Amino acid sequence: NYFCNILMDKDSLKKIVSHSKEYGFIFPSSEIYEGLNAIYDYAHNGTLLKNNIREYWWKSMVQLNDDIVGIDSAIFMHPKTWVASGHVDAFNDPLIDNKDSKKRYRADVLIEEHIEKLNLKIQKEINKAEKRFKEKFDKKQFIETSPRVKQILSSVEDIKSKMVSAFENDDLTQVKNLIDELEIKCPISGTCNWTEVRQFNLMFKTKLGASEDSSMDLYLRPETAQGIFLNYLNVQKTSRMKIPFGIAQTGKAFRNEIVARQFIFRMREFEQMEMQFFIQPGSQSKWFDIWKKKRLDWHLNIGIDDSSFRYHDHDKLAHYADAACDIEFLFPFGFKELEGIHSRTDFDLKSHEELSGKKIQYFDPVLDKNYIPYVVETSIGLDRMFLAILTYSFKMETLDDGSTRNVMSIPKQLAPNKLAFLPLLKKDGLPEYTSKIMKDFKHKINIVYDEKDAIGRRYRRQDAIGTPYCITIDHQTLEDDTFTIRDRDSMEQKRIKIDQLKKIVEDELTLKSLLKNLNN
Repeated sequence: NYFCNILMDKDSLKKIVSHSKEYGFIFPSSEIYEGLNAIYDYAHNGTLLKNNIREYWWKSMVQLNDDIVGIDSAIFMHPKTWVASGHVDAFNDPLIDNKDSKKRYRADVLIEEHIEKLNLKIQKEINKAEKRFKEKFDKKQFIETSPRVKQILSSVEDIKSKMVSAFENDDLTQVKNLIDELEIKCPISGTCNWTEVRQFNLMFKTKLGASEDSSMDLYLRPETAQGIFLNYLNVQKTSRMKIPFGIAQTGKAFRNEIVARQFIFRMREFEQMEMQFFIQPGSQSKWFDIWKKKRLDWHLNIGIDDSSFRYHDHDKLAHYADAACDIEFLFPFGFKELEGIHSRTDFDLKSHEELSGKKIQYFDPVLDKNYIPYVVETSIGLDRMFLAILTYSFKMETLDDGSTRNVMSIPKQLAPNKLAFLPLLKKDGLPEYTSKIMKDFKHKINIVYDEKDAIGRRYRRQDAIGTPYCITIDHQTLEDDTFTIRDRDSMEQKRIKIDQLKKIVEDELTLKSLLKNLNN
């Protein structure tokens, strides 16, 4: 299964990085000048896939929900924004250096990765027992009775408890002691020769103004959420929304990540897709559970196996939250956060009200009173969603004839190009016929034309970029208006007519066919 394949293939991330560059998904930024660490450019195929993911999110949030509207706020905001939000004082990473390798790490990530290694040991024990007992295997009973599993689980809980205590008390010495106690080694040097832990603020600073004397210190936004909170009153009044309602936004955010790594998983410039849902105080538990389910349903709707996802309740909460849960995805480097669902209480609006001196409240006609709404947030990294889809879709297959192929089994509705039109030969009127029928599809979906190389090689090229169907126009097409359609995943071929192809496009390849399955 997918879990076992990921565990077995330790080089899968390298293969994905290489494939992404070779087939026009992602390029290192400024590569001719030797690049910038943790900065990437989306290439021609990557841009199409990224746009499709963003559109799927946007339409499922805004178009399918009558109580959610969208905005696009500025990247630059008044510097007091980040004072009120807590980012100036509290937006820090706890960093630790290894004295031998000279490499820097996030202390909390080192501990979490140690916990994840213990979780993988548990999973391996489960896999072994499942293989041994087969259909008689009872997973719940095994976890509850296996001495080995119980011992590891106890260790995990002990580590979590100490970690939460250390971070809640802002006790960096306790964090360092835990790293020493667990004998966590540097992945590069293999030693435990660590410095003390210290905090580092992640915001990029810049200036606004015509001269040095008159300029104002600004920050590049580290999240898109605050743009929503600053516009809450304007949106509520102009849209005449009643609570509960949401405001959605996608856009760039910037964090000066010292430990940026794992390809596009952690970058300094990235894109978020966030929705803040404003609710009546006291109802946050209900809405938190609703949005947890709705967001996991959104991920599962594109056809990725549910074993690739899991919920992870936060052991340590952000300063603004009274509940938080991550939807984690099984990346090549283990289960990591893909999307966060947070109950932010009234922290943000209340802080902005106090610092600005402006009343930011909602008059509830049912309760006949004013109050500051509570907020449940859903926040997903577009780049991480992109990487999750690449991770799940990329396969290196050995075929029956002994040949191999690289295939990207991207969900069909999200694929960069939906159809590839391939004239068998570059003569005999085949290219002209191909161009004629392509006009019937250009206005609905992205398509691609390819006439170079043998047909088998062209099939492989389209497999590698994830095109769901190849349409081959041959001499029989000129006689009876039928052509060959080849399926990317099964490689099966059959002859169809253009009306049949139009139905396939409508039923399988448009975002509409994906959105209608969501239960809103």
